Amino acid sequence: MTTSGGGAPPPGSRRDGPANPAVIALFLATAAAVGGFLFGFDSSVINGAVDAIEADFGLSSFVVGFVVSSALLGCAAGAWFAGPLGDRIGRVRVMLVVSALFVTSAIGSALAFGAVDLIVWRLVGGLAIGAASVIAPAYIAEIAPARLRGRLGSLQQMAIVLGIFTALVVDYVIARVSEGGASGTFPLGGTAWRWMFASELLPAVLYGVIALIIPESPRYLVKRHRTDEARDVLKRLMAPAEVDAKIDDISRSLAEDRPVRLRDLRGPRLGLLPIVWVGILLSVFQQFVGINVIFYYSTSLWQAVGFSESDAMFTSVINSLVNVVFTLVAIALIDRIGRRRLLFGGAAGMAVSLATLTVCFTSAPVVNGEPDLGAVTGSIALVAANTFVASFAATWGPVVWVMLGEMFNNFIRASALAVAAAAQWLANWVITTTFPTISGVSLGLAYSLYTLFAVLAFVFVYRAVPETKGRELEDMDELASPRARA
Repeated sequence: MTTSGGGAPPPGSRRDGPANPAVIALFLATAAAVGGFLFGFDSSVINGAVDAIEADFGLSSFVVGFVVSSALLGCAAGAWFAGPLGDRIGRVRVMLVVSALFVTSAIGSALAFGAVDLIVWRLVGGLAIGAASVIAPAYIAEIAPARLRGRLGSLQQMAIVLGIFTALVVDYVIARVSEGGASGTFPLGGTAWRWMFASELLPAVLYGVIALIIPESPRYLVKRHRTDEARDVLKRLMAPAEVDAKIDDISRSLAEDRPVRLRDLRGPRLGLLPIVWVGILLSVFQQFVGINVIFYYSTSLWQAVGFSESDAMFTSVINSLVNVVFTLVAIALIDRIGRRRLLFGGAAGMAVSLATLTVCFTSAPVVNGEPDLGAVTGSIALVAANTFVASFAATWGPVVWVMLGEMFNNFIRASALAVAAAAQWLANWVITTTFPTISGVSLGLAYSLYTLFAVLAFVFVYRAVPETKGRELEDMDELASPRARA
């Protein structure tokens, strides 16, 4: 097998054909999904450091919100450029660039001397997250057999939630062993919150090593007329007798022998192809339900309603563990019951749980400017928050990333995914930046808005989202038909 980095073929392969194509596809998908792990880790590691950074640098609530959300602006830019860059230099080389950016961000954030340069390093990390959010699902979709694509595509989300969980556990452990919590001194020296950022170095370097040994996407190779290399990769992923037919299918689906441009996404309505609008709105609704408020601000949020720093961090870890467990539910169901049904169920579950949180925060008495939930209401709020996370993790979290990786045809996939992912990060930025201000007015107001968006997401799925379960990537042009929503 020809690999991008000149390394050995993945485990389970042989030169004369596949030992087990499903195992090889799983290996490659898992390797690519390490980018998702870093995506989750980098975006959430700041959770346990927010209050410490605010105190150390003397920041206002607005500046704190911007420090937290600054990475998301980088994410939007990284996502926007990753698609065209992936079409130009290949999916695997972009992964190497992403690894280098994560390493740079981890070191810079750990050594930051003020809010300004911390924002710069968070922007660098955001570029890496955004690029990983495009390249990993595109690569996984392009190496996965149709019958396994949902489950393998869900590995990206599984990696994201494991990254979030690991970051929160690392934050919790570092704060616990440090004298004075996140603002205190770590046993090896230095401020605890700086070690939280530095902990990202190990997975960032590992991702670069992995990118050196996995093969390039066969669909990219065909697009670049490297047909013999594409044939070598496909022989490990399917029966050898099917390879030539698959290469012919890929060649036909690429339509034109030229680089894809953003104007290829233009359509008759509102300037873009309908399927691109579906991808954009899936991305926006995924963020407008407020899921990342839980993962970026949960420690501060639970402290604001009466929890100690240690208890708030532990509660955040529990939220993240629920996220991991219910992502496994999504992996088990997505290729069985389809994407649309999961999206319907998730939107309904999120709407109910968010409405419950709205009632809890709205009805709680205000003490010292913050809602005092009390024992009973606090317990209800914790259950509702975890129900919200579970509803998202089993549905909208993984399903949207799976669909973005598979719903566009081969010719426009990387660029269309880049546009949709950029929209997702901009939506994430809007929610993350505005939460401190809106919650300062009323937590009930913030969660009532997220409830409204969950209801609108349900309507949107019913009206516009097609089913992609079991479709070959070469057949995705058919999604332009209304019958695809059946």
